[in-house]
Amino acid sequence: MKILFYDTKIYDKESFEAARERYPQVELEYLKADLTPRTAPLAAGYQAVCAFVSSDVGEETVRALQKAGVRLILMRCAGFNNVDLKTAKACGITVMRVPGYSPEAVAEHAMALALAVNRRLHKAYVKVRENDFSLNGLLGFNFHGKTAGIVGTGKIGAAMARICRGFGMKVLAYDVCPNPSLEGMAEYVDLKTLLGQSDLVSLHCPLTDDTYHLICRDTIREMKEGAILVNTSRGALVKTDDLIEGIRARKFFGAGLDVYEEETPNVFEDRSEQILESSVTARLLSFPNVIITSHQGFFTREALEAIAETTLENALAFQRGEKNSNTLGES
Repeated sequence: MKILFYDTKIYDKESFEAARERYPQVELEYLKADLTPRTAPLAAGYQAVCAFVSSDVGEETVRALQKAGVRLILMRCAGFNNVDLKTAKACGITVMRVPGYSPEAVAEHAMALALAVNRRLHKAYVKVRENDFSLNGLLGFNFHGKTAGIVGTGKIGAAMARICRGFGMKVLAYDVCPNPSLEGMAEYVDLKTLLGQSDLVSLHCPLTDDTYHLICRDTIREMKEGAILVNTSRGALVKTDDLIEGIRARKFFGAGLDVYEEETPNVFEDRSEQILESSVTARLLSFPNVIITSHQGFFTREALEAIAETTLENALAFQRGEKNSNTLGES
């Protein structure tokens, strides 16, 4: 099977080349360019393409892939809101993903963001680098004895719940499908109750029509005063303008964002020599109680190994005519 990789970074190639030694049945080629309608024709002669979370796998791209003869789209990530599954099915293209490469990696990053926001570690680092050893502006609060609200309790949300319990926090959870593994560890409540009682709100749900702008002016109004908001899931779960409004109104103690709206042009790119066109992103970066990281929640050695392994297993399953639990589109 010949697979063309789009948006390839050095670490992608390294992890997949290491895994490929165990899969002599596959032939991999790598492109730095991301998958778009313009680059999709480059896949002519390949059975499959491999895309990532920021790739454009919309209708126009999918139809271009069909024209190029592609039969399989491999998403080397868990999210697939950037994929037009309906068009893929109509074009006879199967879509497969990696749903659980390392839940702990993302959950640990979520807690790292929460701790950094709480104890103002970003500010403390800069102050000490400038020989300012004062504690002004660094006051935080204990997580022990406080309440954590986990929105979405799949594998990542469940891992975050366990971490919060380890910190001695009470854990509230909200999900349309409760996770039985959290019985006795988390109390399931409605979203309004969770937001109203939680000192830390961490988002771990997929982006759907129902969860789009889940955190907006109305739900922010329901949140406990002085709460910390963490998002390591999808940027569009939070309506950025309303978040900025809430930060300016002193509603939040702080926010930690590994994802945010309008992140697509920035994700995994070095734009240090450029001026950010988005005033929304610039405004977020201007707040002293906001920390933004560049979609790095997944970025651990263990996660990259799991992504490579599962992606290649998906490819071989497709080649054998099998459908597994990672299959999203059916041909």
